[in-house]
Amino acid sequence: MKYEIAEELGLLDKISENGWKGLTSRESGRIGGIMGKRKRAQKQEPKNEKKADE
Repeated sequence: MKYEIAEELGLLDKISENGWKGLTSRESGRIGGIMGKRKRAQKQEPKNEKKADE
């Protein structure tokens, strides 16, 4: 997931060249924020499916 988000943000080349420590705190925070948002959304999906089945 982390690499997918980095690619979407256009940071994959920078990571390939410099590693994860080459990112600014803003870039790292953006990746982390999107990861958290997607994980929360994935967590909600099974609950929503159960309600639809009832």
